[in-house]
Formats: sequence, structure tokens, C-alpha cells
Amino acid sequence: MKKLICFFAVTISIVACTSSSNEQKDKENLELVSKYVKAVEDMDFAAMENYLADDYVGYGPSFGDTIYKKQAIENWKSNVENLYESIHYNRQKMAPVTIADGNNKGEWVGVWGELKIVYKTDGGEVTIWANSDYLVENGKIKRSFTFYNEADALRQLGYKIVPAED
Repeated sequence: MKKLICFFAVTISIVACTSSSNEQKDKENLELVSKYVKAVEDMDFAAMENYLADDYVGYGPSFGDTIYKKQAIENWKSNVENLYESIHYNRQKMAPVTIADGNNKGEWVGVWGELKIVYKTDGGEVTIWANSDYLVENGKIKRSFTFYNEADALRQLGYKIVPAED
């Protein structure tokens, strides 16, 4: 009986420590991604660069879109200088998730939000639903997948989508 009680006590201790450790890691990952999103809104390129891992890879919003850390920062700089007046999350939700196995194994943070973008040239603006999922490793964002409806953004800016003729 004593062995059984001892076994349960050790098991409960291990589970409690693991759960507490996972909660702390989730909290740290949420904080990192929150800081990155804030850096995007503030157009703070140095902070953005600091939060991305050196081997960062971003995917999306289109299927074939792939970008690396240096390109990502340069693209943001170019867009802010030439295109965007402001970027702001009107509202957002974040959730940590751990994927135990497979190609996307790791600690992720999902961000779902209503994003408002104001453009410089004509003052046009769009509001889109955006989803970004960030893989966090060693306190840095290593990978991201971003999804939003590009056609909806173009429609809000006044573009017409016309099907190709047969």
C-alpha cells in the first residue's frame, strides 16, 4: 500500500510540475507574439527583427508566398515607406497550442483578428479578417503562416475582379 501511495504522489508531482512548466511556456510564447504584433502595429522594424529567429520563414497569404527574415523586414520597411499609413488590430484573440508530432511539431501561437489597414496614397482603407500562426522556438518566432482574403482587400479598395475570358 505504501508503494502505491508513493507511486501516486510521485506521479501527481510530475504532472503538476509539467502542467506548471507548460503554462509558463505558453505565457512566454503569448507575450513574445504579442510584442511582435505590437511592433508590427508600431512599425518598429528593429523590434520586429529582434523577435524573429535568424532562420525565420514566413508563408502566405497566397499558397506560393514564402519569405525569410531579411526579406520580411525589408518588405515591411518598403510597405510602410510607400504603401501603409497605419496598421491596427481592432480586435484580436491569441491562443497557444502545442503540436506533439509531424512536420509542424512545436509550440505555436495562433492570432485571429480584425485588422484595419490605412493606405498612404489615396487614404483608402480596408478591414480584413486575418489569421497568423507562429511557431516559437528558443524565445524567437521561427515560422509563420498568415491567411487573409486578398481579393476582399482589393474589393474594398475599389478593384473589380473580372473572370478571364475563355
